[in-house]
Parts: sequence; C-alpha cells; structure tokens
Amino acid sequence: MTDIKLILSDIDGTILNDENIVDGDLKMTIAKLNQKNIKFVLASARSPRGMTPIAEELQVLDNPIACYNGALVVKDLQADNYSTILSHGLNIDEVEGMFQILHEKFPKVSINLYSGSDWYVEKFDKWVKIESDITNVTPIVDNLDQLVAKRKIPIHKLLLISDPQEIDRVMNYLRDNGFPNSSFYLSKDNYLEITDSNVSKERALRELTNYYQITLDNTMTLGDNFNDIPMLDLAKVGVAMENAPVAVKAHANVVTKSNNENGVSYAVKKYALKE
Repeated sequence: MTDIKLILSDIDGTILNDENIVDGDLKMTIAKLNQKNIKFVLASARSPRGMTPIAEELQVLDNPIACYNGALVVKDLQADNYSTILSHGLNIDEVEGMFQILHEKFPKVSINLYSGSDWYVEKFDKWVKIESDITNVTPIVDNLDQLVAKRKIPIHKLLLISDPQEIDRVMNYLRDNGFPNSSFYLSKDNYLEITDSNVSKERALRELTNYYQITLDNTMTLGDNFNDIPMLDLAKVGVAMENAPVAVKAHANVVTKSNNENGVSYAVKKYALKE
C-alpha cells in the first residue's frame, strides 16, 4: 500500500453518524496522523460556517477546508478573514434563469443561496429550520432575486429542498432546460445541490495536491454519496463507506465500516497509519 500524505474526507454520512455525531475515534486518529505529518482535510457540500464546528472538534482548523463540494477551498478558517485557495461561482445568468423557473413552476421549493461563508434564504421555512438545526448556522433572510441581480457576490452553491418527489421533478426539469454551465446532483433524496459544472471534489483534490506539493499517489479519499465519486476515482486509495449506495462502492478501491461504526477512523488506521 502506498504512503498516504493527504486524506480528503466527506462529512455527512461519512465522519458523521446518523445522529450527526462525529466518529468517536477520529480525533485521536488525527492526532496520530499529525505525528506523521499526514494532512486530514474536510470536504463537504457545507458552507465554511457549517464546517467550522466539526473542524474545531477534530482540531484540523489549521488545514485547508473544501466547501461546497470544492467550489470554495479555504484555509485559516478560524480567522474572520479566511484565505481562499480556490473559488468558483455559478454563472449568474443561469442562476437568474433557474430562479424564474422555480418561482413559476415550483413555488414551494425552498431556495438556499451560498456565497463565501454566508447563507441566504427568502424565508425561514420548515426546510431551512431543519438545515439550520443540522449545521448550527442561522441564514440571512433576503430577497434572493434582488441579491443576484446586483451581481456583487459570487454564488458558490444553490441548495433546493422539498419533498423527494418534487426535487426529482425539479432536477429533471432544470437538467433538460439549458443550463450547460451548471451541475445538478442529489446530496440527499430531497436535497438538490447546484454548482458550476467545473466544480467537484476531484478538482479540490487536485488543487490540494498542488498546495501540498505531493502527487495523487499519496492521496486517500473517503465518501458515501454520488458527489464523492470523482474524488474516489482520482485518489490512490478511494474508500467508500459501508452505508454508501452500491453504485458509489463500485468506484472505491476498498469499502470500510459504516458511518455508525466509526468507519473513517477504521480505514485511516488501516490504510494510512497501517496499524
């Protein structure tokens, strides 16, 4: 097995169990990684603020963090003005087109807009409350149409939330209606994530190998869902969680225990620390 120098790990369904509690062995495991100068980097669809408490708990705030599935990679997360390694926003014209469709055809869908560390919503509906409780972040309530029309901020991600059946209809409709610069994928059966089509955890991994001046042969990735597939394919050691869909597992080199069985720390000990 190759010498691992960088580990890129998903959060939800990976280092968090079904009760949103962090892998109980991971903090101690990361301390061992630090002794061997192996970097542990978090990668998620979450915003910087949504990732900060977890990074703090695991004591990896000094490492870069890949937010919005790689649309924004930052370091110095503990500082008010974090440093940006990579930033790639959505095409504004396409965002305006999507908003028009959503208002006209899917008015019940909850629209969430993310820019940098800020989370904007049009109203604090039941879906926003659920997401706020999960991430411990309170959104900014604003007129999203006006916010986008000003074209003053990058839009790193849109998150559309509703019941699974409606989100499936929304995803198919948007995919079929001419948004070539945007990428659509489900992070949950009722969460539709939209980022620029060039954004992926694969790109984030490539950027991080440049940052640390290592090769892909020295990398390990861990994930549980379809948006993790690009980084599982790219890394030397791609690790899927036992709770991942079968199609995701097919892209991994190995499958570890589930997120409810401390599967991340188990895999890190076995394949990176070689215990």
